[in-house]
Amino acid sequence: MKIYGDTNSGNCLKVKWVCDRLALPYEWISVDTLKGETRTTEFLKLNGAGQVPTVVFDDGRALAQSNAIIRYLARGSDLIPADDFAAAKMDEWLFWEQYSHEPYIAVCRFQMVYLGKPASDLDPDKIKRGYAALARMEHQLAETRFLVGEAVSLADVALLAYTRVAHEGGFHLDGYAAVRRWIGETERYLGLPPAR
Repeated sequence: MKIYGDTNSGNCLKVKWVCDRLALPYEWISVDTLKGETRTTEFLKLNGAGQVPTVVFDDGRALAQSNAIIRYLARGSDLIPADDFAAAKMDEWLFWEQYSHEPYIAVCRFQMVYLGKPASDLDPDKIKRGYAALARMEHQLAETRFLVGEAVSLADVALLAYTRVAHEGGFHLDGYAAVRRWIGETERYLGLPPAR
């Protein structure tokens, strides 16, 4: 399996982390999105949307969208709850992550880290919505150890990717004790060093 990805992207790292946790063999092919490498004719043949991550399996089939990829790779593993309702709750978090978390936390980080914008130039609505996402996570994680109960699931993997580096987008986690605890526990589970 080949993973076309950019290690600066939390969406790409999710796929890498799942493969590493489940000991799935892969070849990582670095793609620099800032240099337009997802817009080449060759890459667009793999993924017409021109986005990473993109996975190409041994039989030549390609799959895109980080949460679809990790959902496929983790089938049959302990990263997907055995209980059908708990698995649906995991999916609920996966959809929420792409719609209500990533567009704010990740976008602010991208603008500060890669475009060099100061925090004062960020869209106040994105900041407000980013903090609303963190507040929702804090509320859940004050009640349960992980997002879907007492065990790590793909929901935790997906949301860890950008939450652990939220500070790089100007978000302060001082008032989010449960989120900070969860970041540390999920990083340890995945064998990751603490985010800087």
